[in-house]
Parts: sequence; C-alpha cells; structure tokens
Amino acid sequence: MITTFKANLKFSSLALLVLVFGSNLNAQETDNKKTKEEKELELVDFKQIKKILQEDGLSQEAKKKAKQVEIIKKEQAIIEKDRFSVPPEDEWWGVMTEYWLVKNAPNLAWDFEKPDYGLEESFKSVLQTVGLYQKKFRILLLNTPSLVRAALPGNNGETIFLISVPFIRTLDLSKLEISLMMLEDFLKAEAGYFKQAARPKDLDKYVGSNFYGKKLDLAPMSEALKNYDHFLTQKGFTFQQQFEITKKMDAYLKPNLEWWNTYFRMLGKIDRLIKTNNQYKTYNQLYPSPEMQIKWLSPADKVL
Repeated sequence: MITTFKANLKFSSLALLVLVFGSNLNAQETDNKKTKEEKELELVDFKQIKKILQEDGLSQEAKKKAKQVEIIKKEQAIIEKDRFSVPPEDEWWGVMTEYWLVKNAPNLAWDFEKPDYGLEESFKSVLQTVGLYQKKFRILLLNTPSLVRAALPGNNGETIFLISVPFIRTLDLSKLEISLMMLEDFLKAEAGYFKQAARPKDLDKYVGSNFYGKKLDLAPMSEALKNYDHFLTQKGFTFQQQFEITKKMDAYLKPNLEWWNTYFRMLGKIDRLIKTNNQYKTYNQLYPSPEMQIKWLSPADKVL
C-alpha cells in the first residue's frame, strides 16, 4: 500500500506540473494572441474613468442649473419691473373710478344693506331687446340723494352705474323705469362724454409707462379725481349732449311703444320732482333737462 501511495503521489505531482506548465503555455499563447488595443485596455483604470465621468456630469449639471437660475433671475427682474407699470388706459379708468368711489365713500354712502331690486336681470334684458349684447356692467346703489345717477368707466369696457335709492324711492320707479334710466346713462357713457371731461392732460403718455427706480407721478391721477368731482357735482352734461342721447333713446324705443311711453312718463315724473323738491334742485344743472327732453320727444306741432 505504501508503494502504491508513493507511485500515486509521484503521478499526482507530475500531473500537477503538467497542468501548471500547460496553463502557462496556454496563458502565453493567449497573451500572444491579444491585440495591442486589448493590452492597452487592460492597463486602463476604469474605476478612475467612471469617477471622472461622474464628476464631469455633475459639472455639466451644475452649469445647467446655473443657467436656469440666471433665466429665473431675469424673469423675476422683468416681473419686478412690471410691478411699477402704470396700467393701460382701459384698466386705468377702472382703477380711477374705484379709487374715486372709495375716496368718496362717506358722502356716497354705498356701504349699506342694499335692497334687491332685480336690476341686473332687468337691465340686461333691456340691453338685449334693443340689440346691445355682451355689455359688462356693475350696479352700485347709493344711500344718498346727493348723487342721483351716473355711469362711470370700469375695467376693459365695463360700465359702473351709480343709482340713488332715495331718488328712485321718492319717484316710486319700477324696474323697467330704472332700467330705461340706466339705458340713457349707458348711451352717454358709450358716447364718451364723461371720459372727455374727466381725462387728464397727457394721459396717452402716462398710461403704460414704467416708473421703476423713480417716484410715481401722481399729477394725472390727482387731476382726474378733481375732474370726477367737478363733472359729477357741478358741470354735468351739455344741452347738446343731452339732445343727442334723447334722440338715440327715441330711436331705440320707437319699435316698442310700451317702453317709449314708459320712458316718456318717467321723464315727466323727474321733471315734477325737481321742480317741487329742493333736495334735487341741482338735477337740471347736471342732466339738462327733463322738461326739454319731453319737448324733444313730443311730436312737432303741425302748421295748418
């Protein structure tokens, strides 16, 4: 058994030497078969390259984010500058009207519990019946006789109506009568009479301008506010303007005889009120004049 084990051991050692030698030969043959490029690749540290690529990618991402931050900063600067822009004219009138209403809130007394007369639907129906569609408006009721009625410019073509509750209650006006009165005021607003009177000097240059980095010029706004006060409390409309609007009302209402008669009777109510109630003695000064309107609407006397 000992002899056999030694023989086996010698065989095993020999086999091991042959195997190792054969492996070396194979390795040398394989190594000899490798191209120059393959040998060079074996020398490359791929871990290091991966690290460099990652760092380069982070650098590119950082540059990308820096560009995005720069774009955001520019946009924020534009937004910040736009905050100091005077609104365009269509919006500017709305701002001025609302500012005037707030400034004069104590005298106008519009902050009170208002009755629901259903005027929005009634007036909208009147507008559509006479062919005036998609007109924007708001109605502000006043708890004072000091300002009876007005139609002021709002934002982007909107009309803001002011109506005195004591005035319409004293006259006991119906929804239709109030709506027809509003139609007359609406036509005046559409004709631009108020804007012409309240417009400050050089408004074209003022609206849309930017005052970033400098003091806002308040002169045009102050002038406009004074013009609002003067027109609504002292100046009012001219006889020519009132004549033109009365003739327009005549044309709009002629197809509907019932409405035409309602408008005619309403003018008579107003005429009698302002002649007998000192509370409304300045009405003719601002809205000249119901008596003349009745004459303009009345058929001309025939000469025989």
